[in-house]
Amino acid sequence: MKSILFDLDGTLVNSSPGIKAAFNYAFERLQLPLQTDKQLSTFIGPPLEVTFANYFTEKADIDHAIKTFREYYNAKGVHQVSLYAGISDLLKELNKSGYSLYVTTSKHEPMARLMLTELGVISNFKQVYGSTPEHFHKADVINACLTEQGIKAAEAVIIGDTKFDMIGGQKTGIRRLGITWGFGSAESLQEYGAEIICHHHRTLKKHYHHYKMISAFLFI
Repeated sequence: MKSILFDLDGTLVNSSPGIKAAFNYAFERLQLPLQTDKQLSTFIGPPLEVTFANYFTEKADIDHAIKTFREYYNAKGVHQVSLYAGISDLLKELNKSGYSLYVTTSKHEPMARLMLTELGVISNFKQVYGSTPEHFHKADVINACLTEQGIKAAEAVIIGDTKFDMIGGQKTGIRRLGITWGFGSAESLQEYGAEIICHHHRTLKKHYHHYKMISAFLFI
């Protein structure tokens, strides 16, 4: 059986309003220069540890910044989210076709679970893997999934919207499908190892050629 590992933010869900609001809250509280909307978009994808390491060098300061971000995000930001069009039907179809579905995200794992539960789609996934103190880089999260589930790298694909997903896929030896309705670009995805690029999430529900693309990619 083949396994599909989905990124979360920018792939399954549009979570940018809550994430950007949480960064604005954190930057203001930490007395850091406020960022433009375009700059805030670049913070969606990498782990918080990586983002705040651009502003602090001491681990204690980075941990405090992450805690400040989560003060807002855990209370409000996690609820400011919506599924992309066609995603719910796509997940159901893939399950019916016999795929094992997982989420591998750099988002704090408890928040990822809460978000998917509130959106009513968590039952589509065998397990949700997110950022923990032990693993927060995408490759670490993917490895945790592969190891705990006993999945062979040759039988798994990561589907994601940013270079971090593709880098994680390359480092762990799994296949890589990039999508462009999130926060990354086709050029960046290709540069960092995407083997297939999918552009139009709105056609997933209406047209089955995207399902066929995924099936062909997985050599079913």
